[in-house]
Amino acid sequence: MFHILIASIQEERKQWLSQQTGVVMSSDAFLPFRDNIDCAKQFGVKYVAHPGGSVRDEDIIDACDEYGITLIHTGLRLFHH
Repeated sequence: MFHILIASIQEERKQWLSQQTGVVMSSDAFLPFRDNIDCAKQFGVKYVAHPGGSVRDEDIIDACDEYGITLIHTGLRLFHH
């Protein structure tokens, strides 16, 4: 039905997002790529919890260190197929 956002709504959204601080992000699976953290930073994420276990964990750690994001490896995967 609606295909575009009205400019005032877009501006309100940007303003609201910029005010978000201390946001927590959690995943029940490991974060496979650094871009997960790059994107999370844009939305005010300051804390990330995930089970770890990816061959790229070091990339995730480096990205979190770069952005000052606290990273917690839970060692526990809650989702099972």
